[in-house]
Amino acid sequence: MKVFPECIPCLTSRVLYEAKLSTNDVKTQLKAEEAAAKAMCSTGFDGPIALLSTDVHRAVYRVLGNDDPYREVKRLANETAVKLLPTVRSNIQMSRDPFRSAVIAAIIGNTFDFGVLGFEVATDDFEKEVATIYRHGLDIDDTDAIKALIKDVVYVADNVGEIVYDGLLIEQLRKLGGRVTLVVRGGYILTDATIEDVWEFGLDKVADRVLTTGSNAVGIKLDEISTELSEILPRASLIIAKGMANYEMLSEYPFKPVAYLMRVKCAPVAESVGAHVGDFIAKLVR
Repeated sequence: MKVFPECIPCLTSRVLYEAKLSTNDVKTQLKAEEAAAKAMCSTGFDGPIALLSTDVHRAVYRVLGNDDPYREVKRLANETAVKLLPTVRSNIQMSRDPFRSAVIAAIIGNTFDFGVLGFEVATDDFEKEVATIYRHGLDIDDTDAIKALIKDVVYVADNVGEIVYDGLLIEQLRKLGGRVTLVVRGGYILTDATIEDVWEFGLDKVADRVLTTGSNAVGIKLDEISTELSEILPRASLIIAKGMANYEMLSEYPFKPVAYLMRVKCAPVAESVGAHVGDFIAKLVR
């Protein structure tokens, strides 16, 4: 997905958010914003928004001297998700369509996205949020078509918190005969899940294999991935991409089929994917 005009104020808002997470020093916050502006000018607005975001956040992290400013926010997201894990698992087990229910659970987890301009995370009453989303269902529902492609699945995770529920969907994928390679970020960026989260929640025992993206890029940056990941992406029977950042980057590549599972949190992504802000989507692109 290319850069939209609305992406720039959203990106600068997130820069300020993570700067304030790191320090109360106004001068340092301003230096972080200055670094972000310079990175934007250097990278330009012609490429994918995820590439611009990567360059901006890397520049900001260097100024802040903090490789993980979202550390405490991520801890809160994981704690909130774990509290509701038994309820979400029970919903899947009692469902007439456990696979679709697990897809919804994975997308429910995608609400753990802190710092997006105009989007609030309901950590204070997440149980109510879960119930409301299950009643609502999916606004774009390609789950039957997605299910038919389960064989060699590459599952590209997004945020912490939601990765707890990704494990429930991976369980369903394997029950349906799929071999699943779970891919997480290769370094700290925003609230994205890393290998430490995989180990914390035992997902290395749920998936058949675990790889990283090779770097802390937002999404998957092809010139930074491992040889192993570069070989399996084009051969996958299905790529499952969680969240907007993975959509923003993977939609620029020729890999298909891709199932995009996410809650749409901004107008540019909504326009690009053919949905509305706030929609819960399981959209298959062949």
